[in-house]
Amino acid sequence: MDGVANVVTVLGDRISNNVMGTFASMTAEKWIRLIIIVGAYALLRPYVIKLGGKAQMKQHEEESAEAIRGTISPNELRGQKAMVRLPGEDSDSEDDEAQNGESSAADWGKKARRRQRLVVKKLIEAEEDRLRESKEEEEDKDIEEFLLKE
Repeated sequence: MDGVANVVTVLGDRISNNVMGTFASMTAEKWIRLIIIVGAYALLRPYVIKLGGKAQMKQHEEESAEAIRGTISPNELRGQKAMVRLPGEDSDSEDDEAQNGESSAADWGKKARRRQRLVVKKLIEAEEDRLRESKEEEEDKDIEEFLLKE
């Protein structure tokens, strides 16, 4: 037991002497350097943690997307049939389907999707205008009922 107590006291003395000696021998330049290092660490730590979190989330999303990709194709998620080519088949059947006009939304280009959105938007606006006018006409008829009573 005396050996353990002796080792603990020796370690305590050495640690206290080393720490005291380190701080006693520091010059102004070393103190400034220490303050700069600690301050930079305190300022940059949140940003580094946030950057690491983003990288980890991106990696997690890639892994989950990879797991999903292995089980379900993206076209199946959209509700479309997956086109599987067998080694012995020709691509003529796909050309026939394209000529018949059987294409999906996934085959559309960027401009075609934009044009389609504009058409749908115009149709919705026209329907809203029609409903608004019919509502105004109904209000006018209600007012006329009260005005024409004699």
